[in-house]
Amino acid sequence: PPHLGITGILMSAAGLPVCLTRPPKLVLHPPPVSKSEIQSIPGISHTCRKTTKKQAKKGKTPEEVLKKYLQKVRHPPDEDCTICMERLSAPSGYKGPQPAIKPDLVGKLVKCGHVFHLHCLVAMYNNGNKDGSLQCPTCKTIYGVKTGTQPPGKMEYHIIPHALPGHSDCKTIRIIYNIPPGVQGPEHPNPGKSFTARGFPRHCYLPDSEKGRKVLKLLLVAWDRRLIFAIGTSSTTGESDTVIWNEIHHKTEFGSNLTGHGYPDVNYLDNVLAELAAQGITEESLAQEKD
Repeated sequence: PPHLGITGILMSAAGLPVCLTRPPKLVLHPPPVSKSEIQSIPGISHTCRKTTKKQAKKGKTPEEVLKKYLQKVRHPPDEDCTICMERLSAPSGYKGPQPAIKPDLVGKLVKCGHVFHLHCLVAMYNNGNKDGSLQCPTCKTIYGVKTGTQPPGKMEYHIIPHALPGHSDCKTIRIIYNIPPGVQGPEHPNPGKSFTARGFPRHCYLPDSEKGRKVLKLLLVAWDRRLIFAIGTSSTTGESDTVIWNEIHHKTEFGSNLTGHGYPDVNYLDNVLAELAAQGITEESLAQEKD
């Protein structure tokens, strides 16, 4: 047939299937949405959350915080402390600033049962953002409420009247994150140094299904706990002292999946629920949080 062009004619002559589809096109954004078409999400109050500076710290010493999560161990097992790599039966080999705790004391974390030098746990806690929570370095079990170091910013969320590929039966939740550049605080890699914020506002998408709304509710908890972004080195550009995503994947591509950050992706909602759970954010968290 003449409309195939020369390649098509040769291919069909050779008995090869002729595929006339165009190569897929990147579709980052939905069709234009006017203000009047945007709806708030039933069951979720407001359409915007701001975070400001850090939550007030409880005035507890690291030793007091950790005591809640530990059981005393009278006879240390014959194994290494995975923090300092010395035997648990020997004193801690931690070389940094010395915590006010005897280097030979050993404790067991109550939920997961892993055993460490207390000295090492206090040192590890002091190296983190000292928010009253602790994460077991061996198995990542979280004690207390894990919070992050996301700088101040704004998260907007609402429904737009377009469907995502693979979710033709529902509308779409659009999330818009905006974080301005600023100066790093004591909890950041280089306190007092400025940080950049590239690519904001960042637009992200979820299906407005029951599961999609559940993910949004959990993302709001993650936002309040300052876990969605961090300051660090960008894996794409290599730039340091900049705002980066923090281990909870988002879909930033609306109508295609050429970058892998788009739809259709049948596993995405389950994957992001698992990533949220790894940060200590589950269904149970929703009951604890005030809306």
